[in-house]
Amino acid sequence: MSEDLSWVGGDVDVETPNAARMYDYYLGGSHNFAQDRAAASRALQVTPTMIPGARANRAFLQRVVRFCLDAGVRQFLDLGSGIPTVGHVHEIAHEVDPSTRVAYVDIEPIAVAHTYRMLSNASSVTVTQADLRDPREVLNAPGVAGLLDFSEPLAVLAVAVLHFIPDAEDPAGILDAYCRAVPSGSFLAVSHITDHYDTPEKVAEIDRLYSSTTNAARHRSYEDFTAMLGDRELVAPGAVYATDWRPEPGFVPADGARTAFWSAVAKIA
Repeated sequence: MSEDLSWVGGDVDVETPNAARMYDYYLGGSHNFAQDRAAASRALQVTPTMIPGARANRAFLQRVVRFCLDAGVRQFLDLGSGIPTVGHVHEIAHEVDPSTRVAYVDIEPIAVAHTYRMLSNASSVTVTQADLRDPREVLNAPGVAGLLDFSEPLAVLAVAVLHFIPDAEDPAGILDAYCRAVPSGSFLAVSHITDHYDTPEKVAEIDRLYSSTTNAARHRSYEDFTAMLGDRELVAPGAVYATDWRPEPGFVPADGARTAFWSAVAKIA
């Protein structure tokens, strides 16, 4: 049976596997295509940790949102927000305060199109198709500048996205640009795939697999990850595995989940 692609724009490439749609598949979402599922299945044959790792990262994001809300933040800029699945940022935030403003930004047209459809009646949430590597474009976009108040604290989220930015494009400098745009009292939350979620051979195989998608991934060491954070003050417990960042009492990570992602939340002074 052929897939129903009637809701997909004509300029969307559904033949080349896409990392955002593969991630949606790992999370149990339905906004992915046959080529994405085939590539994701190949990745899972190499290492089954892709699914528990992705879900541990999503749980980290949800804990970060709750932490920021507890700290009084009511604005979120979600860079590389991806395809919305259950427990997206605005859903978690609106459980606490329905007036919380969330600006989603992603370059992937399927992610943007589906988020727009999902949020058509939400006045406090926007989605913008833009490249996070161009902070000026993002920060001046109507969906960002027209929604967020940059005189008030906000949370900048760069979760599971920086591993798609090579060193030559200066991911640390990109983060710096966003941090300079927000006031004191804001937060920066970052997560990034590790370089040792499986054996070196399997990590290298995943690297080769993703190089054939629209989004080649870069595995970074702990030292590389923390270097991107600069000298900002980190919220306890600091830079740790995503499963270890303020887990719920009694939480036990799923097999393969613990070493999948680095994570940290920094205060912006």
